[in-house]
Amino acid sequence: MSPLADLPALPRRLAAAEPGWTETTDVVVVGSGIAGLTAALYLREQGLHVTVVTKVNIDDGSTRWAQGGIAAVLDPLDTPQAHAYDTEIAGVGLCDPAAVQVLVEEGPARIRELIRRGAAFDRNPDGSLMLTREGGHRADRIVHAGGDATGAEVQRALHEAVRRDPWIRLVEHALVLDLLRAADGRACGLTLHVLGEGSEDGVGAILARAVVLATGGMGQIFSSTTNPSVSTGDGVALALRAGAEVTDVEFVQFHPTSFVTGVNSSPGDAGSPPRVDPVQRPLISEALRGEGAYLVDEAGERFMVGRHELAELAPRDVVAKGIYRVLRATGADHVYLDARHLGKEFLEARFPTIMASTRAAGVDPATDLIPVAPAAHYASGGVRTDLHGRTSIPGLYACGEVACTGVHGANRLASNSLLEGLVFARRIADDIARELPPQAEPARTAVTGSSWVVDPAIRAELQRAMTRGAGVLRSADSLDTAAKELARLAEQRSRPYTEAWEVTNLLTVAAALVASARSRRETRGCHWREDHPNAADEWRGHLLNAVNPDGSLTQDFQEMA
Repeated sequence: MSPLADLPALPRRLAAAEPGWTETTDVVVVGSGIAGLTAALYLREQGLHVTVVTKVNIDDGSTRWAQGGIAAVLDPLDTPQAHAYDTEIAGVGLCDPAAVQVLVEEGPARIRELIRRGAAFDRNPDGSLMLTREGGHRADRIVHAGGDATGAEVQRALHEAVRRDPWIRLVEHALVLDLLRAADGRACGLTLHVLGEGSEDGVGAILARAVVLATGGMGQIFSSTTNPSVSTGDGVALALRAGAEVTDVEFVQFHPTSFVTGVNSSPGDAGSPPRVDPVQRPLISEALRGEGAYLVDEAGERFMVGRHELAELAPRDVVAKGIYRVLRATGADHVYLDARHLGKEFLEARFPTIMASTRAAGVDPATDLIPVAPAAHYASGGVRTDLHGRTSIPGLYACGEVACTGVHGANRLASNSLLEGLVFARRIADDIARELPPQAEPARTAVTGSSWVVDPAIRAELQRAMTRGAGVLRSADSLDTAAKELARLAEQRSRPYTEAWEVTNLLTVAAALVASARSRRETRGCHWREDHPNAADEWRGHLLNAVNPDGSLTQDFQEMA
């Protein structure tokens, strides 16, 4: 059966009213996490006017949830080559070596620039940066803040820097809809819906000389995820509708240790329990294992020892698979993380956020085992870019989790994600400053094809179908079932409004993921095919997806050089 069989045709545009208002800027950045805000700040250093569009509030993306830290070579005994080696081992043969070199060589300078912007990382008594280790790293190279609140501190520093700049316009509560293109095909802005602005339904347009996607991930296509509710794959879906290439979308990393008991409290500041959405599980940072916590089954036996030389600190796909094998064998829905031997004083000083969250749910890591299970965490693939963040559409850039720069390959190395956002945001700003053309008028015929949205009531069904058919465990049968379910759900249409646009984006990225997962008949990194349990040399390459004018998916395979 063709990997594209039974999948639904996709919309080329989201059904929406014509824009009732228009603004003009030099560059529009979509997303307000580390990638988007860093890009905006670097663009301002180039003297450009920037509009940042964010879906809810500036702090509601994934960045503030990052606990562990940022990986970079800051120890004199460490080397970029060692960081590159660990990255490529985790990526299981699919990392782009040139992209990895950019990351590890430019990363330390970007960290220092972030510190100059006001980010306060944890330091030793002598003033040096405190470094720790996470899964897949063979050296201590993770900088962190507030013990386990790195994302919150980074978000705070960038947020304050953006607020201080009067030439960065921030548009909150805005859902991006579709890309605008000029007659020559170049990106020249986007349409969006802003609550309470413009026409009755808030649809407008921002015209720009370049567009930067920094919309984050797509974890909400699964029933259990560490991603916030805003992570609905909006940037990848927009790029597909516009005709851009996306790649490696089958490689969704499941974090091995999400807390299986939900919490319900307000976000607060660093160190306070975060708010958790119904399908969002709290993250138990890999840094806890880096400091010596270990995994045990119901009988209290460690099960990662002997499975990998790094045991609990093996790459995330290895640990997630190890946990799932235990769950399948025992019928349990979780295993345990044991941190009791680290002591109450150390845990409270090093991991205040985790301690607050778990205690709020009745689990005290100082005295109790922490129930954990894998949950969808990070999309290693996304909109295909080059080393300057350029996509296959001129004038459209992407960075952060929405992008596929080639750094992560088949599985992201822990704490490389925030670093990737910093490094490639700078490269995008430099490239835009060199190449920025005059503003063009949108061509009404730039994108042709169907325009519709699905009923948002299908969201939970879609998540269940993807979890069963395209989650950690995949097979030809499970993926075929998922494809048919997506086709059935796509028939349930709706009038256009925010929830319908979001779920249509989920459907779009889910279809692309299923297509790629069906094609890749091997197990590699975080793509695990039960019916093809080994890696295969013929699949050492990248699957590229795009959408035809009739809405059908197209797919190509590009071998590694």
